[in-house]
Amino acid sequence: MKKDIKNDFPIFKAQSGERPFVFLDNAAVSQMPQVVIDAVSEFYGTYKANVHSGIYSIGVRAVEAYEGARHKVAAFIGANDNEIVFTSGTTASLNMTSCMLEPRLKAGDEIMVSAMEHHSNFIPWQELAKRTNAVFTMLPLEKDGSLSLHMMRAMIGPRTKIIAVTHISHATGAVNDVREICRMAHEAGAFCVVDAAQSAPHAPINVREIDCDFLAFSGQKMLGPTGTGVLYGKEEHLRKIDPVVFGGGMIREVSADASTWADVPHKFEAGTPHVAGVIGLGAAISYIEGIGRKEIMAHERKLASLTRRALGAMPGVCLYGPENETAGIVSFTVEGTHAHDVAEILSRENIAVRAGHHCALPLMNHFGIAGTIRASFYLYNTPQDVEQFIQGVKKALDFFHTSSSQK
Repeated sequence: MKKDIKNDFPIFKAQSGERPFVFLDNAAVSQMPQVVIDAVSEFYGTYKANVHSGIYSIGVRAVEAYEGARHKVAAFIGANDNEIVFTSGTTASLNMTSCMLEPRLKAGDEIMVSAMEHHSNFIPWQELAKRTNAVFTMLPLEKDGSLSLHMMRAMIGPRTKIIAVTHISHATGAVNDVREICRMAHEAGAFCVVDAAQSAPHAPINVREIDCDFLAFSGQKMLGPTGTGVLYGKEEHLRKIDPVVFGGGMIREVSADASTWADVPHKFEAGTPHVAGVIGLGAAISYIEGIGRKEIMAHERKLASLTRRALGAMPGVCLYGPENETAGIVSFTVEGTHAHDVAEILSRENIAVRAGHHCALPLMNHFGIAGTIRASFYLYNTPQDVEQFIQGVKKALDFFHTSSSQK
């Protein structure tokens, strides 16, 4: 991993005071390096224009940068350019997919999701089942929160038409074998939709190897601007499926009798896109590629392992998620203490973590808890961050132990 990588990220200097700023909420949003900020600022300051609508010079430059970013995204996941649809985030991508697949369902068909899903890969399918009178099935989990492929294989049947699953759990870091899940889905004649929000920023992905039908992720979790997302769809599907959002930029012909659509992927990108954000996403991908996702994943797993080992030795701390095959995410609770209270103590130590149910209530119900404290790592985190975090947790334990003993 590059030395002094934090120097590329202005927020760490801006937010560090008496104590260094430790950001461990990367599963929600990542920070941006200066090169990404510069790419966005350059667009706004020197060539702001809409795309695919003007032949003047800055309009042409905007198109080149926007479509150049599409090419980077496609190469990043092993896809073709016309299989990449830009959206506002993973949530928008998954909602769009559920709406696009609605005509493919009939009453009695089955949609399967796992109990570890983020709500954005749960509720859209739940609502789709209601609209179509399909059966909504939640796949059970093992005690440690991992997905059992054995149980899943037994539950898939001829009625199964859609299987939606996360690649990496945002709440525990559990890693799913999405390649095998897609294979099982296709054996049953079902679509397989993969939520890659937690894998695209951290691990090598090749959609051809996974063989998923659709895959979604966000730019904000991979050093890019907020409000940026990607929906990958196999070209054979995108050509057959009708758009679900309509307006400018996605049409071929419009008349009083009927309208026809532009070619893929533009028929799915109605209206003015987030041009600056997409350009920033392209810059973020270039930055990530300059380091290497294998290196990033190995670095994060090392930090997570150090964290789990230290937390596991603390009395009253309970860790959640599989012990093996996990990504750089650590979730835990402190006995007798609300997760938000621990996060507040850590915040006083200039450490940012997430506390709560993490938009994963079915998973929290599986564990029988209200929520956890989550530390999620990225390429700019260091062993020193882990040490500061562990010392912060110890301070929280001491504080709540002292407060409890005085009652």
